Amino acid sequence: MWHEYSDQVHCVENLARLIARQVEVRLAQSNTFALAVSGGRTPIPLFQRLARTALPWKQMRIRLVDERYVSPEHPDSNEALVRRHLLQGPAEQADFRGLYIDGAGVEEAVAAANAEALTFDLAILGMGEDGHMASIFPNAVQLAAALDPQAAYYLHVTPPHAPHERISLSLAALRACRQLTLYIAGEEKRKIWLKARAAADPALPISLLAADTGVSLDVHWHP
Repeated sequence: MWHEYSDQVHCVENLARLIARQVEVRLAQSNTFALAVSGGRTPIPLFQRLARTALPWKQMRIRLVDERYVSPEHPDSNEALVRRHLLQGPAEQADFRGLYIDGAGVEEAVAAANAEALTFDLAILGMGEDGHMASIFPNAVQLAAALDPQAAYYLHVTPPHAPHERISLSLAALRACRQLTLYIAGEEKRKIWLKARAAADPALPISLLAADTGVSLDVHWHP
């Protein structure tokens, strides 16, 4: 479902309310709520707003959709971004685990992530201007593996252009989420989304979710 807002403030406020409601509904049936979050600049205001939201943080299990395989001290670390902007105040009580393992190679870290993988109640996704979601990039060496219906939850991805090796949820893992939320901004992202929902095309990875009628996906957009 498409949700359009006049500006960032209204988008973030509404999205935070919807997420809080999803948490409330799920925790009426379960003891925990599993949330996967993405990095990048776009979700920072949402993270900051959620950190100020009265949620049952001790029952929240927060993981990363993807990670650049760099230490949390690196400026490109998604783990560092989440800790800095989301896991503040009462939100510090959430059960959060990053994907980077100090002293381990990326394949070892992938194996560790898969050993304790969760089925997520909600995954908050972004989208690149090349149509990638998570770290599932068009033309990546591991693209076919990432799109394999039998893929493990997490896998190693080498971006064709962006820096750093990655760990990413696979398409199968994203499809297994109870709810997906795509948060995007700007006219160019809107155009990409309209193209993506028209037909599934591996050259535009987000289309494999957008055009899938079996996936529960809400899109929140502002200029």
